[in-house]
Amino acid sequence: MTLPFGLSPGAGAFMALALSGAAFVRGYSGFGFAALTISAAALVTDPLHFVPVVLILDSLLTLVQARAIRSRIDWARVGWLLCGALPGVPLGVWSLNAVGVDAARGVISAYILIMCVVLLRGWTLAPASRGAHTGVGLVSGMANAAAVGGLPAAIFFAAQSVPAATFRATLIAYFTAMDLWTVPWIFAQGMIVRDTLLVAALALPVV
Repeated sequence: MTLPFGLSPGAGAFMALALSGAAFVRGYSGFGFAALTISAAALVTDPLHFVPVVLILDSLLTLVQARAIRSRIDWARVGWLLCGALPGVPLGVWSLNAVGVDAARGVISAYILIMCVVLLRGWTLAPASRGAHTGVGLVSGMANAAAVGGLPAAIFFAAQSVPAATFRATLIAYFTAMDLWTVPWIFAQGMIVRDTLLVAALALPVV
């Protein structure tokens, strides 16, 4: 039996577990869904197949959480991050499509590892300027071509001791806006196909 994207039944079951665990992490922390899902996908298939799946699911998950988080969102932070993400996303999409599958897998895996190490070090920053937010947004937007743009923003917020509820709500709002901006760019590159929508529909009850 062959599943969408040529996944075997075993690989499909593995991805279902990965998606479930990643969604649980996102539910309480506000981030991590994409990084965990793409990392898992890199073990069993071309991780780029799951980039649009993650972007679609991430946006749908926000609909479930929107009412609970909207009063906690720091919209000024979201806006300045998006100033960087808007040009960052097309740059990232172009760069990602200029390399092969194996190179993309290696770059994505190394990037996630580096971001996790930085997050674990627990660095601290003084309250950051608007320019710093825009710079982080640029890096985040470029990385979101592989659906892993959340980690730079999460590290940036964690370093500033942002209150937990605001941290979670603001990241979710920013990720959703950035994902919605990313989808047309990856669609233009032919990364959204029939199997993308099928996997997203099958995964929705899991997440």
